[in-house]
Amino acid sequence: MYKTIQPQQTIGILGGGQLGRMMALSAREMGLRVVVLEPGEDSPCGQVADQQIIAGYEDKEGIRKLAELSDVVTYEFENIDAESAEWLQEKANLPQGSRLLAVTQHRLREKETLVKAGVPVAPFQPVSDIDSLNDAITQLGYPSVLKTCRGGYDGKGQFVIRQESDLKIAAELLNKETDCVLEAWLEFDKEISVILTRSVSGEVKSFPIAENIHKDNILHQTIAPARISNETAEQSKKLAGSIATELKLVGTLAVEMFVAKNGEIFVNELAPRPHNSGHYTIEACETSQFDQHVRAVCNWPLGNTELIKPAVMINILGEHHETVLNEIGKLGEAKLHLYGKKEAKAKRKMGHITVLAETVEEALIKAEKVSSVFLKKKQTEVQR
Repeated sequence: MYKTIQPQQTIGILGGGQLGRMMALSAREMGLRVVVLEPGEDSPCGQVADQQIIAGYEDKEGIRKLAELSDVVTYEFENIDAESAEWLQEKANLPQGSRLLAVTQHRLREKETLVKAGVPVAPFQPVSDIDSLNDAITQLGYPSVLKTCRGGYDGKGQFVIRQESDLKIAAELLNKETDCVLEAWLEFDKEISVILTRSVSGEVKSFPIAENIHKDNILHQTIAPARISNETAEQSKKLAGSIATELKLVGTLAVEMFVAKNGEIFVNELAPRPHNSGHYTIEACETSQFDQHVRAVCNWPLGNTELIKPAVMINILGEHHETVLNEIGKLGEAKLHLYGKKEAKAKRKMGHITVLAETVEEALIKAEKVSSVFLKKKQTEVQR
């Protein structure tokens, strides 16, 4: 019999970033109390939590305190200390378990798991030194992408090898992190993401498929619903379902995929939690990804994920932050979300904006108008 978490009980969140913040806001709306463990004070999640534990993710005393204060524990990102997750699985109530983390926090392990599940991925080879890199390049050819197995995000921890002379630069990445994977370069037409949630009692629901547009390897814009064929939509949902089954998913899983020009689909990466490309669900769906995740780990019935209106989500980075604050009056009906981060660093995600419309085309026009408030103005300042 699965335990159902009641209002006034406490959900513990490992990680104090913006995903934890939005998760906590959903939990509080449902009447739950929130405690967060995060190394830094005044974190985005800590600002809206009932209690904060200031400790590292590997801090045994901090993890023990989180377990004592929480009726259920979840995490907001995958780079959580593996030993901490294993301890929580054994000694506390961590419905998602530790295996999902172990797989998704290591790129090579993730790809091997996907292959085992019969899921198509880009050809890849493990790389640990310059000799294995040369062997991998011989097999995969140019261009290829060298990625660290751990800790990479938003383009960090990866390097595109376009020609032989780039191998020297790639070797520098290997000197810093010897546990890497080389992936063949894929020419794709679109990048999409499927976000699905499975409750502890086995109920599964997925959100409308989103289309993602990146700039400098950072998600710039998410369009929902994705501009793809029904056949592609069904195939991508089937692939995501296969992965969820293989991983015995509990909670939320985001599956990023590439759609080739011939319609073939390749899975790129997994994220075992709510995802940047799912932020549009806060306004555009009957149930948001954060509400759904909390429902899933608390053993509540999952909510309806139907799209209310087409939407476009735009990320606000550090270089845009000041302009957005100064130009709020020009954002019109757009929905503004700021994460409460102390310092606006370049390329750092500080918030997002969502626009809704009757059609995708209208939403894109609105998004262009809104984003021009801070994107084009910033470009003008740089040119000066």
